[in-house]
Amino acid sequence: MRWISVLIACFCLALALNANAAQAGTCASCHHQNSSRNERAVSFTRGGGCAVCHRGYEKIFDHAMGTRSGEKQFVQRSYGRFDSSFWDKNCNSCHLNGCLDCHFEGAVAKPSVAVCQKCHNGYYTGWDYSGRAPREDNMRYQRGTVVNGSTFLKMLPDVHYVAGMTCGACHSMKSLAEGRKASKGCRDCHKPDLKIPEHRIPAHMERLECYACHSVWAAQEYGTFFLRFRDRRMKDDFDLNSGASAEYLRSAFLKKQDAPPLGINSRGKISPIRPMFISYYTDIMTARNHGPENTLLVAEWRAFFPHTVQRGSVTCEGCHDNPVRFLLEPVSSRIYNLEKDGMGLESFWLQKGQRVSNGSFVEASRYLRMSSKSPAYTKVYIEKWKTFLNHVENSSKH
Repeated sequence: MRWISVLIACFCLALALNANAAQAGTCASCHHQNSSRNERAVSFTRGGGCAVCHRGYEKIFDHAMGTRSGEKQFVQRSYGRFDSSFWDKNCNSCHLNGCLDCHFEGAVAKPSVAVCQKCHNGYYTGWDYSGRAPREDNMRYQRGTVVNGSTFLKMLPDVHYVAGMTCGACHSMKSLAEGRKASKGCRDCHKPDLKIPEHRIPAHMERLECYACHSVWAAQEYGTFFLRFRDRRMKDDFDLNSGASAEYLRSAFLKKQDAPPLGINSRGKISPIRPMFISYYTDIMTARNHGPENTLLVAEWRAFFPHTVQRGSVTCEGCHDNPVRFLLEPVSSRIYNLEKDGMGLESFWLQKGQRVSNGSFVEASRYLRMSSKSPAYTKVYIEKWKTFLNHVENSSKH
């Protein structure tokens, strides 16, 4: 009798395992009954749906793309001081809600560059990869090709984009689920060519991110203005792209698309930086009653990786003889008089009154040491220019 009982128990266990296996392979393993819509829908809860098979990837919702904690903290210490609902009115459109936000283009698939750029567009890293930069805000500049409802300036795309590489080539699901920005760095694929003079300088290889030299342009926005209209009919008097918010208009003092300024990132290396953001707030109703206008809330920069990589690089003086690029602008180089305009800063390209939220600025003393014309610098400078002289191409085709 004992053996019969054991056999019966094993048989029941096998039936249960087979039933679970069958269930895992059926439509119901990914779909659930949605009572609110009374139809079958894909479930993305932590306990079901995609996570049944793709275990661990649900943790992606705990990190930057899901929580957007950095953006929320920025709003809290800036615009949120004047409008506690600012985030919901202006910033709530790019949250991840489920896997299909990225993995569905008519069918479940790996995301293409175009899918990533549905959120990673405008002033945020992603558009630049395919050679797009934000246009000026006035409606007369909103012309040209339209993608996802927005026009853009056509710039030089990243060499990796031209080669056909998708975002997933460097930003794997595994790395994003672990809270890392990327699964690969430049030197995982590229070995520095020692024939290039800059690659033989130890300070370059040890203290600079590769993209500090190889990112040839970056979108930069100086002076980000949010105008608040409690009487929303007054917005019609402004010839600006209205955007998503019914209560606010956004505009910028200046937009640039040249080589980005340089600072120090969280790894302690020289990196491109850009304003994220130099933010101003105006309540139109208060301003009409002789209240404050263009209140400077924060002046923050972030170290980042412009996705505008090219084989070439800036010349030596592009960094070593360019104090403006390190926010050390001399008065003699100044074009904009921000203090006269009541904008609370002496200059956008002066470190005074500003900060890097995920790193720091390069100190003036360090820049002076770097920009000194030592014999070693002169030697490399001459060698670099010789490479230009020896690489002259015909101006016409035969």
